[in-house]
Amino acid sequence: MGDGFQFIDIILFAMIAAFLILRLRSVLGRHKDSGEPQQRSQHDPFKPDQAQDNGDNVIALPDHGPIEEQEEETEEEKKPETPLDIGLAQIKAAAADFDRTEFLVGARTAFEMIIQAFAEGDTDLLSSLLSDEVYNNFLTAIRAREAENQTLENTLVRIVNGEMLEAYMEDSRANVTVKLVSEQVNVTRDAEGEVVDGDADHISEVTDIWTFARDTKSRDPNWLLVATRSLD
Repeated sequence: MGDGFQFIDIILFAMIAAFLILRLRSVLGRHKDSGEPQQRSQHDPFKPDQAQDNGDNVIALPDHGPIEEQEEETEEEKKPETPLDIGLAQIKAAAADFDRTEFLVGARTAFEMIIQAFAEGDTDLLSSLLSDEVYNNFLTAIRAREAENQTLENTLVRIVNGEMLEAYMEDSRANVTVKLVSEQVNVTRDAEGEVVDGDADHISEVTDIWTFARDTKSRDPNWLLVATRSLD
């Protein structure tokens, strides 16, 4: 009798275990292909590459990059970082044709023309490139040189660097200050051709700070040199 009861107990335990397994599988579910319990999906809905590989009804969103980076870029576009950027934006608003790169090219060209015209005493060219105040200063130096029967020989070897330092609007007048670093050979000779200043065999690095301006309401698109100073 004892053995019979033990056998019945084993059968009951087996039936209970089978019942629990069936209940567990019904709760977890079965994979339609393998028959194994389903697992939580690892799919990230913000990654379009995973959405394309999955056969579910998922619409791949275009990848515009991280949201944080886009917000930072938008803020940079709306809010200039430096006073120079603010000034350039103001000039651009007043003169739609203003271009930063083209201006720097023009400033370098004007620099070369002006220092050459000054050395040669070409007052006509200088008057078209300089404001009245700067022109009078240049003219005074030229007349003083001529009174001493001296000549200035200027050789611009190269412009090492040109960069904007400042930009601002003054009523309708746009002002841009640039720093121009150049290598030059400057020699002043007397009437006999003797060197009285400078060295014909020495290349000097010269740093000039020049400010150009133009009236944005004028039809004349030319910029004039309105102020000069040197660090040397």
